[in-house]
Amino acid sequence: MIDLQDDVVVITGGLGQLGRAVAQAAKAQGARTALIDHAPKPADAPPAELHVCGVDLTDPARAQGAMNTVRERLGAIHVLLNIAGGFTWETLEGGDPASWDRMYALNVKTAVNATGAALPHLLESGAGRIVNVGAAGAVKAGAGMGPYAASKAGVMRFTEALAEELKDKGVTVNAVLPSVIDTPQNRADMPEADPAKWVSPADLAAVMLFLASREARAVTGALLPVMGRV
Repeated sequence: MIDLQDDVVVITGGLGQLGRAVAQAAKAQGARTALIDHAPKPADAPPAELHVCGVDLTDPARAQGAMNTVRERLGAIHVLLNIAGGFTWETLEGGDPASWDRMYALNVKTAVNATGAALPHLLESGAGRIVNVGAAGAVKAGAGMGPYAASKAGVMRFTEALAEELKDKGVTVNAVLPSVIDTPQNRADMPEADPAKWVSPADLAAVMLFLASREARAVTGALLPVMGRV
């Protein structure tokens, strides 16, 4: 059993499908959770000690304000799970060059800004954990995956570089690389596919929370493939 008892776990993108699964699992393991999201707080928001909604994490100042709110309200930050991001499928021919900027902003800048804002508090904890979400599709990109895969490759290089930067400072930095996640949107977009072969949000949450745990203190700089049920 992973022990996150009383750890303050910050989840960006906390209102999305994966964010909700991670929030539920973290609460079950004793964590105090803070969910940060760009969307307004819905009526069915997952239980948490703190919801910080309407936050544009592509803006460093807004990211800083959100992390300051968490620190002021909950007293510490032990874990940062960078789930906020976006996806597009678009070929270069006939595509919009702006999609490359949008994917970079949603996937790389959100992680960088949230991490930069949380980092002083993670260092303060003495045993901070950062877990990012890369993508298996960024290791070998398929047609139409260019903007998304390039941005997720950026997340992966950011993970490696930051792990080296922080390896002697008591903070680990890792990333999960999921294949297709089983969400309602992906089922709608790929009706002919077999979702039984995909990664369930609960299974991905379990891997992320292991990397966020005390038990994973010897793991940093890892890019961990999470490829689906076997």
